[in-house]
Amino acid sequence: MSKPLNTTALAQAANTARGLAMDAVHASQSGHLGLPLGCAEIGAVLFGHALRYCPDAPRWLNRDRFVLSAGHGSMFIYGWLHLSGFDLPLNEVKRFRQLHSKTPGHPEFKETPGVECTTGPLGQGVGNAVGLAVSGKMAAARYNTAEHTIFDHHVVCLAGDGCLQEGVAAEAASFAGRQQLDNLILIYDNNDVTLDAMAAASQSEDVGARFAAYGFEVHRVDGHDMQAFLETFEKAKAATGKPQFIMAKTLIGKGIPEVAGTQKAHGEGGAKFIDAARKALGFPEHEHFVVADSVKEYFAGHAKELHTAHAAWEEKYAAWKAANPALAAELESGAPSFEELSAKIPEFPADTKIATRKAGQDVLQPVCAAMPKCVGGSADLYGSTLNYIAGGGDFFPESQKGRNIRYGIREHGMGAIMNGIAYDGIFQPSGATFLVFADYIRPSIRIASLVGLPVTYIFTHDSVGVGEDGPTHQPVETVAGLRAFPVLDVIRPGDPEECAGAFAAAFSRQDGPTLLSLTRQAIPLQTSISVADRRNGVAKGGYVAKKETGELKVILLAAGSELQHAMDAAAKLGDGVRVVSMPCMSRFDRQSDEYKDSVLPKSCRKRVAVEAGISMPWFKYVGLDGKTCCIDRFGMSAPGGTVMKELGMTADHVVAAVNSLG
Repeated sequence: MSKPLNTTALAQAANTARGLAMDAVHASQSGHLGLPLGCAEIGAVLFGHALRYCPDAPRWLNRDRFVLSAGHGSMFIYGWLHLSGFDLPLNEVKRFRQLHSKTPGHPEFKETPGVECTTGPLGQGVGNAVGLAVSGKMAAARYNTAEHTIFDHHVVCLAGDGCLQEGVAAEAASFAGRQQLDNLILIYDNNDVTLDAMAAASQSEDVGARFAAYGFEVHRVDGHDMQAFLETFEKAKAATGKPQFIMAKTLIGKGIPEVAGTQKAHGEGGAKFIDAARKALGFPEHEHFVVADSVKEYFAGHAKELHTAHAAWEEKYAAWKAANPALAAELESGAPSFEELSAKIPEFPADTKIATRKAGQDVLQPVCAAMPKCVGGSADLYGSTLNYIAGGGDFFPESQKGRNIRYGIREHGMGAIMNGIAYDGIFQPSGATFLVFADYIRPSIRIASLVGLPVTYIFTHDSVGVGEDGPTHQPVETVAGLRAFPVLDVIRPGDPEECAGAFAAAFSRQDGPTLLSLTRQAIPLQTSISVADRRNGVAKGGYVAKKETGELKVILLAAGSELQHAMDAAAKLGDGVRVVSMPCMSRFDRQSDEYKDSVLPKSCRKRVAVEAGISMPWFKYVGLDGKTCCIDRFGMSAPGGTVMKELGMTADHVVAAVNSLG
């Protein structure tokens, strides 16, 4: 065991954290008191004794990562970050849930030093923690040497019943058990309460047995007995071969007797009793947000110990770097630019006619060769999504250098785990499934977009061209729904060269996620303009794929596999027809007005858009005078080509739409 636990000092710190939570929720007249009060002793042991971190270096590579999955209990983490000496002054705690404060209603990545993840909806944090643990294992396997161990940290996640009832947590936990992520410690705030009622109203399973079945080592402890909790936690930290699950029995809302142990303690129900509660804890009646000098002194002393440990690691890192310059250069490298990645991708022969999922397979290899910290994964569909990194090996307990992660049929878990890998900032993740299953991963995509994580989604089988699998597997509304996300770039390349530009754009992007929408069916290469102009056009989101001859009369717009129909229609219509390829609307919308006007001149109002999806996104480009050739219904079961023709995805249908404009 480490140094003895100062239970007297930490008991005072626990009550201090309770007081801060009461005062903050009371001041903002909103928030959740239950977890911050019920888990105060757990927080005291973690932040006051057991976790490895450095307040002045919140992104220290070898820190222990703490994730609050039950993000509604945000005053838990804010209180402990403040007491621990992170850049979270008391004035920010007083501004809990106020505009532009560092203490928003749920913890937000990049908003508050020491917050590892925007966990948001319940259960996401469990998946994020699993992703952080994957990243830690990969980093240790790739960068540790016999002489220097620079990665040996743990990931600690605090979750409640709400987190563990959500399916995403089950998916992620099952994955963690299979991968034997013994650097993961999941603490279950086992208080028998959910928001609406006692937990027994909605669950009856033995949660510990469930996690044991996943492959976790399960521990049970009184969450208010600090010495017992520390001993259990240190046992979990020392364990090998299995992720660790600590069932900490707690009293929700501890410190407010009127609501403690009931669902009323979960939210603001105890706020009206805090005057008496504060008095019972020994706080002055008319003085709020109190931190005693003795508590400040304890954490100042603890911070010195943490700084010493951090400084020792820095010396070790410097020695490792000097001994392993190539590894250090890789670890410290950033992402290549779009131009650099595009230059690494060979051109496709002019007679190429392949699916963009197959083009993606070819393009992915040079991209990942140029980006050794890129890792991939698939929801049990590598054989169909074709995104396996050749020569990268599989990530398994016995081969944690592997770059290919087999997530199983767990799309939502995959999304949350990928976010966790991206939060860690060491590796850049991508993952694949069929586009129609985006609805199973959508909440994680939303969080990646909200935070601006560099995650790439490689989604295939992107239209009714899927054919015989029928309407349940044919996305028609999916692309439009994904385009609605702010920050997310949805790129639907129209041929193999656009696919090359799409991958270069996606993997070079560092300020947000990108979704690549790829075909199962083969489509021809377009050769109307140079390869460089086409790839650069994809990076800009939209470009002139075929310039009109003579006076401009008609603009045809298309994305993805329907670009071929727009090109064929233009040939049939003759002079004056321009074809604009629009693989990524959000990228195009970010361009200058001058560029957008050069592609879509306002003077030409005779416009037709074609895409095998719903028409809604196209009206901002075709205007009130234009038309769409889209699919505003669900698909049907038949061969893909038959379905496409039956639903109007043909050049002749585009020609007829143009002629109908007069």
